[in-house]
This record gives sequence, C-alpha cells and structure tokens, in this order.
Amino acid sequence: MYRIILDPIYDNGKENWRILTNKEINAVVKNPTITDIVRLNRLCWFGHEQRMENRIPKRLLYMNLGTTRLRGRPRNRWQDEVREDGRIVGGEGWQEKARNREEWEKLLRMARNRRILHMPVD
Repeated sequence: MYRIILDPIYDNGKENWRILTNKEINAVVKNPTITDIVRLNRLCWFGHEQRMENRIPKRLLYMNLGTTRLRGRPRNRWQDEVREDGRIVGGEGWQEKARNREEWEKLLRMARNRRILHMPVD
C-alpha cells in the first residue's frame, strides 16, 4: 500500500520514472520491520518469564534435555537470540533489569522508540 500511496518518482540520472525500493519506502514511513517487532516481543516475553517464581514456562526455559546435537554448525536456540537482543538493548546487566517490571518496560519502550534493535541486512 505504501508503494501505491507514495507514487513513482522521476529519476533525473536515468531520465525516467521508477517505483521506490523497499529501503526507500521504509526510510520515509519509518515503521518498524517485522524482525524488530519479533525481537521486541521476544524480549517482552523474556521479561515476563524472569518475573515468574517457579512456574512451568520458566522451568522449561532453563531445562537441560541432555540430548546431543547433530554435526555441523549448531542452530541458534531461543535463549541465544534473547541474549543477543538483550545485549543490544540493555548493555551490561540487562538480565537484572528484566526482574524489575517498571525498569524493563522503560528499557523496551526506549528501544521501540529509538529503533535500537534495527540492524540492516546487507
């Protein structure tokens, strides 16, 4: 829809009309990408799990299944992705901030507003 709303533009260098690329549309619209939304929701759920006492989801998060992995490069686990996103958003001590609801929500709100998790894919 954004491509239709923003209309084609005239390119002086090539002297013809062209449609905007996805990067150009995202720069104009400034909506978060789907990966940003997934990362923020993942961090939101992690904070919720950290504040649980001894319930099943928290026990499953830290459960060791004791199985061996297949050969080759290991696949990323959910915890690995959360650890990377948390390091980007909160720096040092981000896991302790997750246990305090007000501080964690403030951190996520700041990441959402400043688009901290946005990492270009090139």
